[in-house]
Amino acid sequence: MTGEEPAQAAPVTPPREAPDRRDGVGYVTHERIELAVKVALATGRPLLLRGEPGSGKSSLAAHIALTEQWRYYEHVVTSRTQGRDLLWTYDHVRRLSDAQVRGAAAQLRDEVYVTPGPLWWAFDPVSAAGNGAQKRRDPLHEVNKDRKVHSAVVLIDEIDKADPDMPNSLLVPLGSNRFVVQETGEEVTRRFLVAGMEPGHHLVVITTNEERELPQAFLRRCVVLSLEEPGKDRLVEIAEAHFTADARTFTAADRALAEELADALLKTRVHAKEKGLRPPSTAEFLDALRACKELSIDTGHPLWPELKRLTLLKPQQPEG
Repeated sequence: MTGEEPAQAAPVTPPREAPDRRDGVGYVTHERIELAVKVALATGRPLLLRGEPGSGKSSLAAHIALTEQWRYYEHVVTSRTQGRDLLWTYDHVRRLSDAQVRGAAAQLRDEVYVTPGPLWWAFDPVSAAGNGAQKRRDPLHEVNKDRKVHSAVVLIDEIDKADPDMPNSLLVPLGSNRFVVQETGEEVTRRFLVAGMEPGHHLVVITTNEERELPQAFLRRCVVLSLEEPGKDRLVEIAEAHFTADARTFTAADRALAEELADALLKTRVHAKEKGLRPPSTAEFLDALRACKELSIDTGHPLWPELKRLTLLKPQQPEG
């Protein structure tokens, strides 16, 4: 013992929500979105969301799953994504390696090398989970463990990134609610009713940033909704929802700041469109608001022009 007072621990900074939420918390919906979801469910068609990057397209699926307590799955599309990746994948490399190790006489079971994709998990979680040696774990077990078994939402994000033929390869399984795993011959069928439970609901939400034109045959088989750019009141409403999602307070000063930033965003959008550039999105508005709150900066602060360049204008956009 030295008699010195023990050093005090540094204060713990409260955790902040992720800047790009994927849990559906804090999403602000409206009548057009709600009607589009109802139409998609009534028709059994996928809901295709169009809109600028950062407009909240990807968050809607998680929001619906959270609100309805339906299971949730997602797949972010890349240029290498094939339609079958949404249904299942087969590990040819591992099978070949096992065959080489065990010899030509080995009896290899093809189902061991099959991994169910998000649509398989949504259609029929029982067969996707398998049994015995093929027992599989729900890839989003922690999210889905307490949710309704008979209903699910699947997000297919940024489908315009894929090869043009990829969307059309989904037409049959999405239209017929069934597909066959080629390597095993197993037929997977969407479960509409689970014994002792209400009829199941399945919603496929597909997003596009319009970077590539989608096939007309695919568009004809979707319910299509274009997300409009929010005005000032809706931007403030979105800000409040995001900042109260984790039990944070949204004070009168926060609301005044959000209104200032909403005005600045709307002006910046006008200047960007006049120059043929991408206007700042809702996500960038929220970034600017977070930064202003943390740094105690408002639109009259000397650092506001630079913060505006960093969060709203970005290098490609003109100042205004």
